[in-house]
Amino acid sequence: MVRAYKMKVSDKLKQAEDSKQPYFSFEYFPPKTEQGLANLYDRIERMARLGPVFVAVTWGAGGATAQRTLELCSACQGVFGVETVMHLTCTNMDIAQVDAALEGAKAAGIQNILALRGDPPRDAEYWTACEGGFSHAVDLVRYIREKYGSYFCVGVAGYPEGHIESTDADQDFEYFVAKVEAGADFVVSQLAYDANVFIQWEKKVRARGITVPVVAGVLPVQSYQSFRRLVFLTKVAVPEALRERLEEAKANDQAVKDLGVEHAVAMVRQLQAAGVRGVHLTTLNLENSVQRVLEALGMGEAAMKSTGRALAGQAVTGQAMTSTAERRVWDDFPNGRWGDARSPA
Repeated sequence: MVRAYKMKVSDKLKQAEDSKQPYFSFEYFPPKTEQGLANLYDRIERMARLGPVFVAVTWGAGGATAQRTLELCSACQGVFGVETVMHLTCTNMDIAQVDAALEGAKAAGIQNILALRGDPPRDAEYWTACEGGFSHAVDLVRYIREKYGSYFCVGVAGYPEGHIESTDADQDFEYFVAKVEAGADFVVSQLAYDANVFIQWEKKVRARGITVPVVAGVLPVQSYQSFRRLVFLTKVAVPEALRERLEEAKANDQAVKDLGVEHAVAMVRQLQAAGVRGVHLTTLNLENSVQRVLEALGMGEAAMKSTGRALAGQAVTGQAMTSTAERRVWDDFPNGRWGDARSPA
């Protein structure tokens, strides 16, 4: 069992920025099945060796995944030795539920929280606050600070293209500033497919005097259908060249993945050229595309070489490498005709 000395993510991000080297983090979600969770643990064990500054675990609306989120966070922090950020949303959460979640995080050794308003539940068209709950992420940040002081390192989301429900870009930016001023220690941005969108937004953030670390959200396209759904839900801008190439390749799942990797690599390189060192990679609980992006960028390379892409303690024989490769790719396309309950994704 690996145990890491606990450190607030804001401190780790400062160290990473001071090193002047590129860095990255990963995001996972709690699988629906026990076998999916067990398989995700195998995946996280391998991916932890790539050297992420932190990993983040999402939170289901109303605490629907509370126990599994806490379990996954506890394993990432205590077993795999990676500093872990637990998402916490306001959706269908009253104050008692928020307190239960935060106390559970403390008991599990989790000191880092990403405070979010959250999306509407799947069966709801619009987001509404529950009775005795919070209406905005800024309310959650203030509550955490008022009740828990500086114990938690609190992150918030940034929206380079504005929140999907906002009709006033300037007012939306002021809401973001309020979240930071309420006590946020770091920012993770909503994903973008146009690097210039993030670069210009970050300049605006810094011009406003905000100095906390800001990590750029990046999601390599994993499948055409998930890409379409994501664009529909987030209204994120997509460069026309990327949209056209994905449309041409949509019938070929591997070609879509290859395009996703290619675009993510180009985007991160553009971010780095503009001085943006940190990227937050949404994995969708999949491994290959993210690892290919890091390999192409030369990030996490030392960790990959030191493990030989095999589990610790295994000889790098043909048999071991084949076994590891099978574990890495067996559910690369988990949402096929019927899906697979074993899949972490």
